[in-house]
Amino acid sequence: MVDTSFFKNNGPFDLKKIASITDSVLKDETNGSVQINDIATMDKAGSNEICFFYDKKMKEKASEMKASACITTNELASLVPSETAVLISENPKIAFLKLNLALYAEYSSEAGISSKANIHKTAQIGQNCSIADFVTIEEGAVIGDNCRIEAGAYIGRNCQIGEGCRIGVNAYVSYCIMGKNCFIYTGARIGTDGFGFDFIDGKHQRIPQVGRVIIGDDVEIGANSCVDRGALDDTVIGSGTRIDNLVQIAHNDKLGMGCICCSGVGVAGSTQIGNYVVLGGQVGIADHIKIGDGAQIAAQSGVMRDVEGGAVLLGTPAVPFKDFMRQVAFLQKSIKK
Repeated sequence: MVDTSFFKNNGPFDLKKIASITDSVLKDETNGSVQINDIATMDKAGSNEICFFYDKKMKEKASEMKASACITTNELASLVPSETAVLISENPKIAFLKLNLALYAEYSSEAGISSKANIHKTAQIGQNCSIADFVTIEEGAVIGDNCRIEAGAYIGRNCQIGEGCRIGVNAYVSYCIMGKNCFIYTGARIGTDGFGFDFIDGKHQRIPQVGRVIIGDDVEIGANSCVDRGALDDTVIGSGTRIDNLVQIAHNDKLGMGCICCSGVGVAGSTQIGNYVVLGGQVGIADHIKIGDGAQIAAQSGVMRDVEGGAVLLGTPAVPFKDFMRQVAFLQKSIKK
């Protein structure tokens, strides 16, 4: 059961409504009035709760199900106990997402501007925004409608934040133009100095970083991640991209649409990443290289040269997946000799 101390429950919903929300088909329409209060896992769901059954590995435990209802596939429906109402879905995972979004919601502050916020008189704040305590919004900044700026967040001079964005607790946004419906998680740092130095007269001389960060629509940047502004050209994050916690995106990098960067990824400067590229956890990318559309780089790989679109790489230095497995097999055979 979801703890309503932290998340608001919009239920209960009857199964007829749940079928509509999830694009599922209720196997026995006489169960349409059954009330559902919560979502739970298959092994823990009980009375007035619904679960999801889509993993064939769970077949043996299906008979132990105690849930009032279950969303599953047509293939697995026969394994659900007769006491449990069945809803048939082509994709129970997507059904779960839809029901989760409908049933639960985060508690959020009502629209309004805290008297403890520090907002420059030239800043423009859109309609229906929530500006929390100790937020700082600098000169000339523009905040779109329906934005949520959480406690302690900083919005720098002349930044533009599109409508429907959420800037998390103590997040920092500067030198940035951001699209709509973005979520910058707590502690993230957007627009910080790029790591640029020249060795002059025996010391490392900082190169001024005079570019910007351009963020598209529907982008999420995780907690304590950093996106550096460009040295001269802009750093760009494409629409629909998802950046996990503790990720470093360096100056002048260009990420395309729909990319995934898992936790611990580090991308060195002036790298171009295409659309729908996936970077696994702790992947390291060298500077000034190109990664083609749809490439996938496995966790802890080190990419040191250009990558073709659609390639699947693994290892350090990263090589095609099959080549890596051949290397592993060769080493194992060599050790046994």
